[in-house]
Amino acid sequence: MPELPDIRLYLHALAPRLQDAVLEEFRILRPFFLRSVAVSPETLLGRAVTSIDRLGKRVVLGFTDQYFAVIHLMVAGRFRWGTRGSKPPGKMGLASLTFATGTLHVTEAGTKRRASLHLVHGRDQLAPFARGGLDVERSTFAEFDETMRRENHTLKRALTDPRLLDGVGNAYSDELLHRARLSPLALTSRLKDDEMERLWVAAKSTLAEWSARLIAETGERFPEKVTAFRPGMAVHGRYSLPCPVCGTPVQRIRYAENETNYCPTCQTGGRLLADRALSRLLREDWPRSLEELDELRSPKA
Repeated sequence: MPELPDIRLYLHALAPRLQDAVLEEFRILRPFFLRSVAVSPETLLGRAVTSIDRLGKRVVLGFTDQYFAVIHLMVAGRFRWGTRGSKPPGKMGLASLTFATGTLHVTEAGTKRRASLHLVHGRDQLAPFARGGLDVERSTFAEFDETMRRENHTLKRALTDPRLLDGVGNAYSDELLHRARLSPLALTSRLKDDEMERLWVAAKSTLAEWSARLIAETGERFPEKVTAFRPGMAVHGRYSLPCPVCGTPVQRIRYAENETNYCPTCQTGGRLLADRALSRLLREDWPRSLEELDELRSPKA
């Protein structure tokens, strides 16, 4: 799922292409994508784009007379930019918005169809899409500390809860936890004040640095490859590869459709966190340290 740095990258690319541009054609290619009925796509035709903003991980295009298109890309949704009137990209196409400057295509890979579009009239109608999460980069330490301790969860769950924090997802939570040298399974209620401050600093710097980096790397081009797996990441998507800080092989916790990556040496004092799938398989033989894992992997004499 595109996270805060990725959404900022999209906003950076969309602004010079869409600001003040008049919508000429609005094609909904997959009926499920449009989740609202109060405003029809035809209502937006002939209206100019007045704003390109975000609400959490949603991209919000504002049009003349306070009409808004709220787009949630979810896990596999992406934006593509084409020439004016260009054809939608095959079966992945969800919608196409054509302007004099070009055509914005919304796509989604896979078959789960989670991406969504809501068309609303009136700025007050945007309120239901705001999850209320704290803007980490603008937060004070006191605000961050209060938010994180509001409920007792693991750091991984708290960091990726949109009701608590705005725009942080699976990928960048791994990165900022590594930078903060904290376990993803540490409980928010048990964090010491200095650990929480370390987490706050790491969160602010990780999101800011990756936002700036992605924009600088893309330049004036439209981003063609928005992914959760980036060269230069410390641990996310780097299972079994060496940690860039200490060289320890990065480990993982797999659950549902996601996995959490971490460095045992930097984050958990050398202790391996139980992976659900392997824990069920190995039961009492689950290794508790890197040394035990090496012994388990080594061929028996």
